[in-house]
Amino acid sequence: MDGNGRWAKQRSHPRVWGHVRGSAVVSTIVEEADNLGIEALTMYAFSSENWSRPQTEVRVLFNLLFKFLKKERERILKNNIRFRIMGDVSNLPEQTKKLIAQLEGETAHHTGLKLTFAFGYGARSEIAYAVNRFMKANPGKEMSEDDLNEFLMIPDLGDVDLLIRTGGDHRVSNFMLWQIAYAEMFFTETKWPDFTVTEFRFIIEQVAKRERRFGAIAPTANLETNVIVARENQRLIRG
Repeated sequence: MDGNGRWAKQRSHPRVWGHVRGSAVVSTIVEEADNLGIEALTMYAFSSENWSRPQTEVRVLFNLLFKFLKKERERILKNNIRFRIMGDVSNLPEQTKKLIAQLEGETAHHTGLKLTFAFGYGARSEIAYAVNRFMKANPGKEMSEDDLNEFLMIPDLGDVDLLIRTGGDHRVSNFMLWQIAYAEMFFTETKWPDFTVTEFRFIIEQVAKRERRFGAIAPTANLETNVIVARENQRLIRG
């Protein structure tokens, strides 16, 4: 969800105005992902590096998270969405932490869209977190890839199939580095406050046409390709 600050600056508004406008886009994309039957949607809301931003901007982001959860709680509950936060939320205001814990508990049994906000998150820290947890639980044992998967912050999210980055930058910025090993990536110049459901659908349709081989030889039969496209179109999106 990149480009909020630059979007605001281009319109001679303070950076925080871009975050306010961007928060409304979050609601529309979550709704569309749910309508499309997407398995999981992970939104990169606040990185571990964002703590270095001006405190006024950080407080606005905290407040927007709280308001989003308050506003969307009923829809999340009604639509069988499972909500979780991935990252370090220890510095969030107490009322926000309580609301997060409440919503995570209320949706723990839900089987619909897995909606995850990466907040206070960094992929390198997550990998170190997983390694440390494994070593503590299994002293002296050699770690495998499956072991690391098991000890990630949210193991059941699995691998990323599609990573969408708005705002024009072509980098992944410390986001789910372990999980995006085989991800398709789509970089758009559109800044997050201007990102629409139409573009979201277009990206999914375009990526669904790509051939994903995972290091293997490309399938020769058209039928195989069609099956792959149909399956991938309904899988996992990370934005």
